[in-house]
Amino acid sequence: MLSRLQAAREATRPVALITRLADGTQWLHPDDTAPAPLAEAADAAIRADRAAHLAQDDAEFFIQPHNPPLRLLVVGAVHVAQALAPMARQMGFAVTVIDPRRAFATEERFGNGITLVDEWPDDAMTQLKPDSRTAVVTLTHDPKLDDPALEVALKSPAFYVGALGSRRTHAKRLERLAEAGLTPADTARIAAPVGLSIGAVTAPEIALSVLAEIVARRRGASVADRP
Repeated sequence: MLSRLQAAREATRPVALITRLADGTQWLHPDDTAPAPLAEAADAAIRADRAAHLAQDDAEFFIQPHNPPLRLLVVGAVHVAQALAPMARQMGFAVTVIDPRRAFATEERFGNGITLVDEWPDDAMTQLKPDSRTAVVTLTHDPKLDDPALEVALKSPAFYVGALGSRRTHAKRLERLAEAGLTPADTARIAAPVGLSIGAVTAPEIALSVLAEIVARRRGASVADRP
């Protein structure tokens, strides 16, 4: 079982270990076929990222989720990123800021605890391999940086992909991505204009709206329509 857990970790695949406390019988969800109530409870534990106890058929079970780390990949070391990165860290995300412009992606601007990558976004995104516990946000307004990153992100299982820009900017972005071979189903995953509609104006307010939308998407919460 330990080897199977390690394999799931290396594959960045969310799983849950279900243990019957009376005799130590175990299932690794979703790989093993556990009784339906246990499988449902395991799914809930994975979503909540929290261990759970369950009483079922006169037996007690302990369910321990083993999730990959939460990650936020930000393209563009801009003012919004400076506000977003520390907020996301407080929410438990490992934050990586990607920007080939080395004058922007500096420790002086972002402080400790933020991973800075000065490679081209598509190369960096390919190496970082967004998974189902990864959110991606592009913030540069520069198609040379944002578009290639979005192409990689939209082909990944990232649970959130957002892009800064107005509706007009996004319409042009969709045209470029279509020319690059992405389908309407692919590009429909992009949250744009990025962030919840809270009337945000300043960089910290925009960062707050983006992080709130990421949390809502992760938790499966319904949010108001975009303006």
